[in-house]
Amino acid sequence: MKKILLIFLVSLIFDGCSKSDSPSTVTPQLDFVKTLGGTKNESAQSVIKTSDGGYAIAGFTQSIDGDITDKSIENFDYWLLKFDADDNLQWTKTYGGTNDEKAYKIIQTSDSGFAIIGYTGSNDEDVSINNGFDDIWLVKTDASGTIQWEKSYGFSGSDKAFSIIQTSDNGFFVSGILDVSASAGAGNDKNSNASKHAGGDYWGLKLDANGTKIWRRYFGGSFTDAAYDAVETNDNGFILIGSSDSDDVDISNTKGDYDFWAVKVDTNGNQVWEKSYGGSQIDEARSIIKTTDGNYLIVGESRSSDKDVTNSKGAADVWLIKISDDGNLIWQKSYGGSSFDVSRGITPTSDNGYIIVGSSRSQDGDVDTNQGQNDVWILKIDNSGGLKWQKSFGGTNIDFAYSAVELNDESIIIVGESSSNDIDISENKGFSDLLIAKIKLQ
Repeated sequence: MKKILLIFLVSLIFDGCSKSDSPSTVTPQLDFVKTLGGTKNESAQSVIKTSDGGYAIAGFTQSIDGDITDKSIENFDYWLLKFDADDNLQWTKTYGGTNDEKAYKIIQTSDSGFAIIGYTGSNDEDVSINNGFDDIWLVKTDASGTIQWEKSYGFSGSDKAFSIIQTSDNGFFVSGILDVSASAGAGNDKNSNASKHAGGDYWGLKLDANGTKIWRRYFGGSFTDAAYDAVETNDNGFILIGSSDSDDVDISNTKGDYDFWAVKVDTNGNQVWEKSYGGSQIDEARSIIKTTDGNYLIVGESRSSDKDVTNSKGAADVWLIKISDDGNLIWQKSYGGSSFDVSRGITPTSDNGYIIVGSSRSQDGDVDTNQGQNDVWILKIDNSGGLKWQKSFGGTNIDFAYSAVELNDESIIIVGESSSNDIDISENKGFSDLLIAKIKLQ
């Protein structure tokens, strides 16, 4: 009897230590940390692996000196940098006009060129049209970064895009924010109750391969609704995600002050469903990705500790949820320590896991160290959300990561911005620099 009981207890222990909950034996090591920029402000917002095994980074630059050699006015411009597989900088390009442009997302297109999305306040030089204060600006380049065409989308207010995907029909889907109040209800090709919408709304634009509008729709309520990312769904529709503090018009069953808010639309832009996720405090979604089982992961940050959020760690946590194609919450996980920890991106890895990037002010809980203020924080999880490893690095000032990607050799490139010049960050060239780091696993 004692032998049977012992076997049962051992079995129970091993069953409870599932693979998703067990720590990894892999150790992440910093291969390098680099800063690029001039005497003003630079930031990297998006990194992608390119078809030649290298990578491309998009962000923005204000400087006219240092590593920036092709602009002469201290305004913000799009900044594109191309590296080879050995981390050598092959070329850089800036794009914009005499006012400010900021790029937030880059993709490599099916013709090996690039599409970059963000916003512009210009109507000169590289920017042919401006419809108002700020417009969504899409730049399409060839593989060498030469502009093939560019398009602006917007009205009289401040309209910005944070995400672009190339769709299954080789067109594009762009998502961001429309200033509905300033546009007097324009920006929706389908009849809507524009008088009930106000402030900023989610804005989705379906474009053809040349950037020509096929349809456009906005979704939201009477307060602030900001879409930060989107994904094409299994039925060729789209899910837009971001944050909302509205509780009316298109939005129902809210949870708290700000919620993760997801909107599913069909291939023609018609709303299929909308769902809010979170607790009674501020919860903001930043990135969405499709999983191999046909569901979706959404990551952001949460300050809540109730309702949908059941395992909070501190003041603000990285919050990850998995939802079905119908928007049903499958599971949720929190990562962080007792201070403020946030995320900005999630990307798949070759072992069916995921990398999450952002920043941390903690030095406890899931976070080992903090060098000062915000540090870059990267987490590796398995496909069940189990934390495999984490790594924080930075200096004594503010360091932040916005995007990461796994390369062919399973090393990881992380990009963001840094104001430090000590500890892990050896040089600062201006107010804030574009930050590039590489992690190798040992």
